Amino acid sequence: MAKAGAKEKRIRITLACQECKERNYHTQKNRINDPDRLQLKKYCPRCNKVTVHKETK
Repeated sequence: MAKAGAKEKRIRITLACQECKERNYHTQKNRINDPDRLQLKKYCPRCNKVTVHKETK
């Protein structure tokens, strides 16, 4: 993987549960195709159920 720079298309993001606010997942996104914050339904081990996870900084 190339060094992270200002011109990179894919960036690494962290997903946090919206119920308990725990940061559970790390993933990548294409900043050109998805300029807005990402929202995914993922399993939260702390809540013990599937919840909405939002992109954090």
